[in-house]
Amino acid sequence: MFESYDKNVGNFTSLINKKMIYFLNSQLSVFDITAEQWQVLLTLSKQNKINQKILSQAVNKDQPTLTRMLDILERKHLVERHTSKDDRRSFSIHITEKGLDLVKKVTPFIEDLFKRILNGISEKDLKIYIDVLTKIDINITYLNNS
Repeated sequence: MFESYDKNVGNFTSLINKKMIYFLNSQLSVFDITAEQWQVLLTLSKQNKINQKILSQAVNKDQPTLTRMLDILERKHLVERHTSKDDRRSFSIHITEKGLDLVKKVTPFIEDLFKRILNGISEKDLKIYIDVLTKIDINITYLNNS
């Protein structure tokens, strides 16, 4: 059935992921943010005032990468870092009013983009797709921990 699992699953998954990120970044440029920055803002809009370590886990970014992203978002006045009252070495990340306003603008825009990306894909097929990705994620997590 498959010529190669790596070629048919690994490479194709990577290609589609890169294509989607490129497309999202090109579309989000009108808001002066990237898909990764959007992920951080959306996470903070739902779970504000969290420390950087928890945020890095929530958005699946390593600490140095997240630090650079937060630097950019802070310069754009979309987030603020506040020193933790418990540990001066730790920061609590807060989304600003400007950041919340941007989330309100971008959310319907993103929803519309994904409706167009998923055009022609039934709810049933989409559920299968999500189930398969979930199983792959579980398998990778298990293999990383064994």
